Amino acid sequence: MAAHDLTERVEVLEVKVAALEGLPDRVSAVESQIVQLRDEMRGGFSAVHQEMHDLGDTLRGEMRDLGDTLRGEMHDLGATLRHEMREGQEDLRQDMRSVESTLRVEMRALNEDTKNQMRVLHEDVIDRIARIGEGAPRRRPRRK
Repeated sequence: MAAHDLTERVEVLEVKVAALEGLPDRVSAVESQIVQLRDEMRGGFSAVHQEMHDLGDTLRGEMRDLGDTLRGEMHDLGATLRHEMREGQEDLRQDMRSVESTLRVEMRALNEDTKNQMRVLHEDVIDRIARIGEGAPRRRPRRK
């Protein structure tokens, strides 16, 4: 019986050793796959890095162009604004001249009206003084 167990155990060991004999080939295959994967990843990372660098350059160029465009538009808008402000200033000056002219006319009319009222009041005062003088007894001159 012990011989039977021993034979069985040896057979099991032979199967296991046979399976282990293929292990170095399998480890070599895995190692080669890892090396290949590492090379592919290095190439992929390098490609991604280059693509990001290129996109960064493109983005910087686009931003520079947009900045130039924006500066040009701002310059044009500034010139347009200055022109509109000059026109508005001229319109305002014309409006002020018109208002000044109207005020002068109105002030002259008011001045004439005031003069007329003053004449009427003056004539009224003179008339009252004359009437007061008519009703008062005459004074005799003083003797010295």
